Amino acid sequence: MKLVRYGALGQEKPGLIDTEGRIRSLEGEIDDVSGEALAPQAMARLASLDGSSLPRVDEGVRLGPCVGGVGKIVAVGLNYSDHAKEAGMPIPDEPILFLKATSSLSGPYDEIEIPKHSKETDWEVELGIVIGTRAKYVDESQSLKHVAGYFLANDVSEREFQQRRSGQWDKGKGCDTFCPIGPWLVTPDEIADPQNLDLWLEVNGERHQAGTTATMIFKIPFLISYISHFMTLNPGDLIITGTPPGVGQGLKPPRFLQEGDVVELGGAGLGAQRQAVRAYRG
Repeated sequence: MKLVRYGALGQEKPGLIDTEGRIRSLEGEIDDVSGEALAPQAMARLASLDGSSLPRVDEGVRLGPCVGGVGKIVAVGLNYSDHAKEAGMPIPDEPILFLKATSSLSGPYDEIEIPKHSKETDWEVELGIVIGTRAKYVDESQSLKHVAGYFLANDVSEREFQQRRSGQWDKGKGCDTFCPIGPWLVTPDEIADPQNLDLWLEVNGERHQAGTTATMIFKIPFLISYISHFMTLNPGDLIITGTPPGVGQGLKPPRFLQEGDVVELGGAGLGAQRQAVRAYRG
């Protein structure tokens, strides 16, 4: 099952993708793709619906972030050894965690805004995880039971803010539009092995990232368990799991996003995104 949120910014409604690839409305079935609607019982009820009997949504409607009411976005840094190498950083002994502001969330086809005074806005294709049931001090063997689904994410990053403006990484990770997610939340039954998914990203038609989740340093069950020992994960919380090599900072010479660029990215079973880039205009 693939769940979406569609409509104008801040007014998104819940929907699902039917077998023909069309959006069907879930209004009246759930309030939003969030919170209690992500619990196993609720998801099972949605999966039992006859999608063809639900109201059809007009084609061309905007897609918003595929999860609403997000409490927190936990991100994992340097989770691919070849990305750590291109960043000139050691392979971590434990997961590097940081938080992205929920105000950075945007839809999969919304514009990326280069922040004011930015010099080094960069791209990162990633696999995301949606939590469906509360997780606290979870054993690794039980971690996947807490997953409501997976999604595609672009962990947009401002490298100067992140690395040379003192303090933690959050400065370069939480700017507005810096977390496009979607197009959909895909349930675990449609992902045979989340640890074997191809990911790719292109800028202006030139492919820069082509990797696989198989090469993660810290695997998904471990990450969920590990994070749950530092903070409670609640339904609707998101985890983004790191990026393979090929980010702009790692190119020779480095290459960062400019107004007019177009970023496209995708993942096996996760769909694809497309973002035009524009400068901040106040």
